[in-house]
Amino acid sequence: MATTETRRYRGYDIVPMRQWSQWCVGIYPTRADLPILTRSTLTNLATQKEDAVADAKQKIDRILARLNYPYGK
Repeated sequence: MATTETRRYRGYDIVPMRQWSQWCVGIYPTRADLPILTRSTLTNLATQKEDAVADAKQKIDRILARLNYPYGK
């Protein structure tokens, strides 16, 4: 499992990781005021790295919207 570059989105680090022939991502808060996601690594696997990153961004958006988190994108 090799990691690649870290992406930053709405205060979270998104870390794409290669799993066999697929991609998944780790999602980690960078600030203490952000909620910790219950699963730090998405269980969804994607064939393209950008698809895995896009899935992570959608997950972050859904969780912050559900919590009425005060910070915008």
